[in-house]
Amino acid sequence: PESSLILTLLCWGAGKVAASPPWDFTWSDPASRGGRAEPHAGSWVEDPQSRAISSQQPVMVQCQEAQLVVTVHRNLFGTGRLVNAADLTLGPAACKYSSLNPAHSTVTFVAGLHECGSIVQITPDSLIYRTLLNYDPSPASNPVIIRSNPAVIPIECHYPRKENVSSKAIRPTWAPFSSTLSAEERLVFSLHLMNEDWSAERPFTGFQLGDILNLQAEVATESHVPLRLFVDSCVATLSPGSDSSPHYAIIDFNGCLVDGREDDTSSAFITPRPREDVLRFRIDVFRFAGDARNLIYITCHLKVTPAEQAPDPLNKACSFNKARNTWVPVEGSRDICSCCETGSCESPALSRSLNAPERWPGRRFRRHDAEGKEAEADVVLGPVLLAVAPGVTGWRQQG
Repeated sequence: PESSLILTLLCWGAGKVAASPPWDFTWSDPASRGGRAEPHAGSWVEDPQSRAISSQQPVMVQCQEAQLVVTVHRNLFGTGRLVNAADLTLGPAACKYSSLNPAHSTVTFVAGLHECGSIVQITPDSLIYRTLLNYDPSPASNPVIIRSNPAVIPIECHYPRKENVSSKAIRPTWAPFSSTLSAEERLVFSLHLMNEDWSAERPFTGFQLGDILNLQAEVATESHVPLRLFVDSCVATLSPGSDSSPHYAIIDFNGCLVDGREDDTSSAFITPRPREDVLRFRIDVFRFAGDARNLIYITCHLKVTPAEQAPDPLNKACSFNKARNTWVPVEGSRDICSCCETGSCESPALSRSLNAPERWPGRRFRRHDAEGKEAEADVVLGPVLLAVAPGVTGWRQQG
């Protein structure tokens, strides 16, 4: 059966640490974690150097002040067969390795925290930088056969926000791949992947087709007047950002959960809301056809209105009820959802539907409230990793 290496490397950084010691992670097959599988006798010659490599950690990560250093042993799967260094890349931008050590059979990547398509998420206590180590094997000399599968290894670096850290290492930017907008005198928008009972966040790995993604959108209002949060639109892509192709609309037309309109889904908003500044929705897991990486990113456009303002066709959260064959709002009258069927919920001047590339401009769309605070923002969630076969999952090792 097919299998894929899907892990999460979690690294904690502390300010002004120029070269912290590597955080080691040992990979093991979830089906046989008791020991490492030995190569089949006669399949290849294993020299002493290969045995030495196989006993070391396959991937080591250093979370430094402004960059991360990823060292990969080419004996990535612990079988003694070395992977091709050119088949390893870092991040959605597929950055090449920085150096190669033939004597130790290691490949090293050095990248800035914001480079190679990494995503930064801001939580009350931490800055979390997420990226991927990709293994995409080159075609075999004989095109009829394959000898290895692609692999994706998520990597995270955590930096505490409440310590004395350098602004160079943690300064949040209005960058296309940032997962949370946070700055002084601004609202803080966020999107989280939650567990089954919505009590805590869950890892981005180990999903299979048929599972459910529980997504929770929030806005930190702090001392702001009461606000009601809406998810204006959501699109799934293979790389961070809503303008990449292929893409698939999950929520469109100013709050219509169009994925729930499909025959084979149960996607819907959760009602009632836990709070006015929180909106929850669930979607059935899917993947893009022909994608060997088995991952998706979800980019959503969040916005707020005053809590006392009644929902309307431009500010709503509507799910499709298959039993009644009609659209139903989380709050407000049902007529505000009637445009979900026609797709004409907003004026042409502000139209930003996910189905047309020109409606996702390269610059960020901003609108300000009466207090001058940005009242809407794009947030990115991912990568959400799918297991290619039952029992192949990902997990985190806490530092």
